[in-house]
Amino acid sequence: MADVNVDVGSESQSSNAGDLLDSLRAAFPSESCFQNPACAWYVSELAAHGLDRLRGEPARLAAESAKTAMHTRDIAGQHYRTFIRAAECSAGVLQDFVLVERRLEAVLDALPALAGRCDDLASQGEQLCRGRRVNSLALARHTHLLEVLEIPQLMHTCVRNGYYDEALELIGYVKRLERKHSSVPVIQGIVADVRASSQLLLSQLLHQLRGPVTLPACLRVVSYLRRLDALRDTELRLKFLQVRDAWLEAMLSAIPRDDPHQHLVKSIEACRVHLFDIVTQYRAVFADDEAVDGAQATAVFHSWMSRRVLCFLSVLEAGLWENGSRNSGGARPDSLLEQCMYFGLSLGRIGGDFRALLAPMFQRLAYEAFDKATAWALESFIDDMHGFTLLSIPTGLGHMGDVQPDVGETKATPPMTLQPPLKLIDFPPLACFVNGLLTAFNDLRLCCPIALAHDVSVCVQQLLEKVTFTIVDFHRSEAPTFSRAEEDLFTRFCSTYVQQLLPFLNRCLQALFPPSQLAQALGVPLTRLPHYTCLGCLDIPVLLSPISEFLPPKGTEVPTSPDLETPPSISPHTSEQESDREDSNPISLREADESNHVLAGNSEHPRLALESESLADVNVVEDEVIDDAR
Repeated sequence: MADVNVDVGSESQSSNAGDLLDSLRAAFPSESCFQNPACAWYVSELAAHGLDRLRGEPARLAAESAKTAMHTRDIAGQHYRTFIRAAECSAGVLQDFVLVERRLEAVLDALPALAGRCDDLASQGEQLCRGRRVNSLALARHTHLLEVLEIPQLMHTCVRNGYYDEALELIGYVKRLERKHSSVPVIQGIVADVRASSQLLLSQLLHQLRGPVTLPACLRVVSYLRRLDALRDTELRLKFLQVRDAWLEAMLSAIPRDDPHQHLVKSIEACRVHLFDIVTQYRAVFADDEAVDGAQATAVFHSWMSRRVLCFLSVLEAGLWENGSRNSGGARPDSLLEQCMYFGLSLGRIGGDFRALLAPMFQRLAYEAFDKATAWALESFIDDMHGFTLLSIPTGLGHMGDVQPDVGETKATPPMTLQPPLKLIDFPPLACFVNGLLTAFNDLRLCCPIALAHDVSVCVQQLLEKVTFTIVDFHRSEAPTFSRAEEDLFTRFCSTYVQQLLPFLNRCLQALFPPSQLAQALGVPLTRLPHYTCLGCLDIPVLLSPISEFLPPKGTEVPTSPDLETPPSISPHTSEQESDREDSNPISLREADESNHVLAGNSEHPRLALESESLADVNVVEDEVIDDAR
């Protein structure tokens, strides 16, 4: 039983402790209350009391609380004014705290702006200090700054007055300033002004090269251009050639054009002198760079040289056809050719030999002049044949007896003579025609390329074919009215044409184009040369074919003169017309000799130095052909 009571008592104590703990928790709901030292002390006191004390503790606490409350009411009653004042003070303090809080918030809101204004003030102060230091430094270096600011004006003055060394030094100084202070606006303005003056300097230097300049001056100007560093080396070469080319064109344009021949002669001379000077200057200026620059620099020079040569050839060709240097004004194409060949020889020393390009030009010029002269001779012959009559016996200096010589006499004729046959004077149309051809031959002889051998031979061959057909037409129109004497005279006319005129013209062709030179040019033996048709000789059988019927048979003599008692035969032309015709075309031996003395006696030209043996052989062949045609 005792044990049971103990257990019951212990259980009741545990229950009271639990109630106490619950009461404490209800009184102190926050866990932090137990951390209070007073609370901890009170709990430790409660833990030291017994169960009875603990059981009476709530009542005691309730009584204590009631007592305290009563005491508080007594105090409040006694000191109510104090509490009222305290409440009023508390309300006033609360209002003050609210006002302070509001103003404090306003101050906090204004603090960032104040901080920014302070920063601005600090930065402005710093700038003012920096500006003051800069101004102080500028004041200390005022003279040096003034010199820098006056650089553009000084540069402009140097360029205008030609002080190029000083101007280039200023340009170098400004470039160094730009590298160090490229961000400074004042320096940028100075650099811009100096660059404008540099362009003016470049223009002045190039303008000097556009005028007559000596080699030392040219070297000095190019050295300035290199120091200016406005052009790369290839550009400098090209610009140098361009400005010198412009000067050369100006010199050529300044040559007077009043006399076409003199204009062409002076143009050739000006091109030769000035072009050689330009090339000399170019090679002297850029001599040290050619090995370094290589093919590019060489291509620039060679392209310019080729262009200048082509321009010269175009000017030459235009001048040859424009100014009538073929026959007019005493102009001689051989003198022009000599000048051009000398010009080409001079340029050959610098790699610009163009003499090979002259041959086709002068060859065409010579042939067209010859063709024009022969056409005029043919036209004159046709006109002469229209007015030619066979009413009287020729009594000129060429009347030496029988026109048809003996074969042995023909072969005995000196084969090398280029004197026109005197018997041609008996027939004025043939004499005038030969004079015209000799004029053409003499003009051609001055400039006679061997390449024209075939063209000239063909031209003369075709010309003589037309002459032959003109003779045939004359016979066709006049034969019905021929008397016996006129028939004999016409036979003598044809015989003179075949035996005298054709062999003489053949010898003239061989004098212009020697067979030995033709054989050497063709690379064939001299004996094979006759196999080539119309190459330095005439195709006589073709020319004889149309008039072979009018030639006397072989071995037949042609009477030297008709019977003087025989009256003139009827003819559409009167003797008065014949007399007027002879008076209007006086032909004399002296005139023929004077007009043809070049072919007859001048042996200075190499094309007249013929081998007598080869020419004699050709003459024998001619005689045989004539005999066969008869």
